[in-house]
Amino acid sequence: MPKLKTNRGAAKRFRVTGSGLIKRGQSHRRHILTKKTTKRKRQLRVASMLHPSDVASAKALLANL
Repeated sequence: MPKLKTNRGAAKRFRVTGSGLIKRGQSHRRHILTKKTTKRKRQLRVASMLHPSDVASAKALLANL
């Protein structure tokens, strides 16, 4: 059986917390920021947890982490 490889795109987007939850960053903060309010941009800084329905597929991509 060969070694499992981690999906590198997923590894850059997700982090596994100590309790096993998967943390992700918010989208919509890359460009076109002038029309977004300061409050909206500030709230997009805060990371959030992955939705429970997506956890199984993300853990498969992060096999070695």
